[in-house]
Amino acid sequence: MDLSTVLAALPFYQQDKDGNPAITSIENDHRLIQEGSIFICIKGFTFDGHNAAEEAVQRGAVAIIAERQVNVSVPVIYVPDTKRAMAHVAAQFYGYPTESFHLIGITGTNGKTTTSHLIEQILRANGETTGLIGTMYMKIGDETIETKNTTPESLTLQKTFSKMKRAHVTSAVMEVSSHALQEGRTNGTAFNVAVFTNLTQDHLDFHKTMEEYRTAKGLLFARLGNVVHADKPAFAVLNADDTASTVYKSMTAAHVVTYGIDNKSDIKAENIRLTSEGTAFTIHYPGGTVDVQSKLAGRFNVYNMLAAFAAGFVSEVQPETIQKALENVAGIAGRFELVPNSQNKSVIVDYAHTPDSLVNVLQTVRPLTKGRVIVIAGCGGDRDKTKRPLMAQAACRYADEAIFTSDNPRGEDPKAILADMEAGVPNERYTVIEDRKEAIFKAIETAQPGDAVVIAGKGHETYQIIGKDVFHFDDRETAKEALLQKEGGQA
Repeated sequence: MDLSTVLAALPFYQQDKDGNPAITSIENDHRLIQEGSIFICIKGFTFDGHNAAEEAVQRGAVAIIAERQVNVSVPVIYVPDTKRAMAHVAAQFYGYPTESFHLIGITGTNGKTTTSHLIEQILRANGETTGLIGTMYMKIGDETIETKNTTPESLTLQKTFSKMKRAHVTSAVMEVSSHALQEGRTNGTAFNVAVFTNLTQDHLDFHKTMEEYRTAKGLLFARLGNVVHADKPAFAVLNADDTASTVYKSMTAAHVVTYGIDNKSDIKAENIRLTSEGTAFTIHYPGGTVDVQSKLAGRFNVYNMLAAFAAGFVSEVQPETIQKALENVAGIAGRFELVPNSQNKSVIVDYAHTPDSLVNVLQTVRPLTKGRVIVIAGCGGDRDKTKRPLMAQAACRYADEAIFTSDNPRGEDPKAILADMEAGVPNERYTVIEDRKEAIFKAIETAQPGDAVVIAGKGHETYQIIGKDVFHFDDRETAKEALLQKEGGQA
């Protein structure tokens, strides 16, 4: 593909220096440049790609896309917004790959990862070759690829979609973060189904207000269904029990299908029975009912399964196939994950890192626990500070014992983060143990048979970020180690 063909995706730009070289790749990291690349200069928080333009040319770049002047010997394409341009030229270069398969996007504060995995299993049970993009990793068929963000940058996204196309993926599912929608990372991506899980407080360091946060997530629905294809209708799958769905319904041109427990909905759960073995309930859908016996625990997982059922249903998967797929899912890594032991203690690792998700987990654990509920909770650094006292309040209100500890403090002082948490519970009893390993060991050491220990915040993560350093740390491994020590080597 030559430069002029790639630039056909941009309606307006200025080109400095003539030339129409052949393009072999598009990169926004100058270290990945090869002969024939376009280099896109992105100004980030810590590094400005414009300062690397000359090095990119030396490495083989034959064209530069920039926002401000750069002095190089190759054609420079000037645009007002290189991030926005990157999404469009990437989609053009890779041939708009999402038009080649069925794509389901999921947005919401909590439940995206579990719901995406449930949908993937539903699609696989339907005989589809699947792709998955999310918080934990990306998957193309059975190949797993590490990822840094819930929703990658647009360039990485289009590269991945192109790989899915070449691997003959027929259906894919991806988590879509509010950051990604706000920054236009999904521009050039054609969704067929968009799913909304719920909206609770998070990311107010980025969005500033809940209204801005809600609007950012609404962009997924506002862009859905504006072009009507009779043979490929678009669907918005909305949680009828969340008030934000009313806003999203008004924002979208797509067909709307609702799911819920409490309010009237198209797909509804009834006769919910929560046990220590999992969850049983009946799903009513247009045209019939199915009974589900799931190994996933908690009312919040009923919502996740309803969302997945609805996404599968509008994707023309038979209800009985969906039912069997839901029942075959044993669990999702780091989501209400039990750490096995012989001490009659329930040790649960969960990704709960928002006040609402922590409440959901603790409310699920409470009726299943004969003894005390002990929770370990922390808050990430360089993130929404306003939720820290709320996390502390949830921990103290819904557990018998609360231990506040470090999560990923990043560039902040862990003691300052813990002080923000403590400010929310001036009259409550709790323990502060800054070292996360020590906190986990303390909780498991003090837990008695019949007690439950909930280790919240990091879930599937296998690292801890302190300052600029990334250390190996896995809550599940640490809990297992503590259990072994408690039992003298026998968990």
